[in-house]
Amino acid sequence: MNSSSLSKGELPAPVLVGLLADLLLKKGWLLATAESCTGGLISAACTDLAGSSNWFERGFVTYSNEAKTEMLGVAATLITAHGAVSEEVARAMAEGAITHSRARVAVAVTGVAGPTGGSRAKPVGTVWFGFTVDGHISSEMQHFSGDRAAVRAATVQHALQRLVQLLG
Repeated sequence: MNSSSLSKGELPAPVLVGLLADLLLKKGWLLATAESCTGGLISAACTDLAGSSNWFERGFVTYSNEAKTEMLGVAATLITAHGAVSEEVARAMAEGAITHSRARVAVAVTGVAGPTGGSRAKPVGTVWFGFTVDGHISSEMQHFSGDRAAVRAATVQHALQRLVQLLG
């Protein structure tokens, strides 16, 4: 995401990653990611920072439903009941990232990046986020506009920004 596409008051991803790193290092905590629609872009943003091995533990790219189940322990029945792009699945992904890592902080994203795959109930740009911070889980849904690249970049930006807020 380039600086011209940032909303007023938003910090660029590298700045957010630096803040996130400082917060995690101060607490002595590790971060794990569980990514679907971003395909590892949050992990990549984090590991772009030298020294990230001191606070970034691992990233799960679970693009398929089977991967969500096999790698994160998300119940297949949960996906069937609510769909992969849902609050329930985002929360289960975040919890699974914690369970299958040494991290105390996790972010999970699952959404419809487009240009196809959307529905009336879950249009392109719908992204569910799950956050786990030291045993406390939260979730939220965002709607992003633009093409596939824009939706994915906005998802990374929001995930990093929210992690900084939650840890700050």
